[in-house]
Amino acid sequence: MSKSTTKFYVERLLSIIAAVILLQTLYFKFTAAPVSVHIFSTLGLEPWGRIGTGIMELISGILLFIPRTSAYGAGLALGIMAGAILSHLLFLGIEVQGDGGNVFILAIMVTLCSIGVLFLKRNDLKSLLNTFLNKN
Repeated sequence: MSKSTTKFYVERLLSIIAAVILLQTLYFKFTAAPVSVHIFSTLGLEPWGRIGTGIMELISGILLFIPRTSAYGAGLALGIMAGAILSHLLFLGIEVQGDGGNVFILAIMVTLCSIGVLFLKRNDLKSLLNTFLNKN
């Protein structure tokens, strides 16, 4: 297996892991599950923060599944997860309503996968940035 093939499969694996985590949490956000309502109420963002975050996670998850757009999805996911991690550290605590820190751990996993995707797609991002900068 060539280096580029291995890179492609690792990027796909990281993208799919992040996307699956993001998409499976939508059930809790969009059905107003008690833990989700508690989190966003504690942050003073219920219900619009919960719904808005869910929509952004849906967009990110879809972008991550598509190889050509996975870097955009990873960037969006990284921003969302930065907010989630900071919310846990500053306001919610690691463990929320006796979940054993699972929600926090999932946020860390999405963050690490997103960083990996962005690292593996760095050349694509550099060429996109150069194209954008050269047109202006």
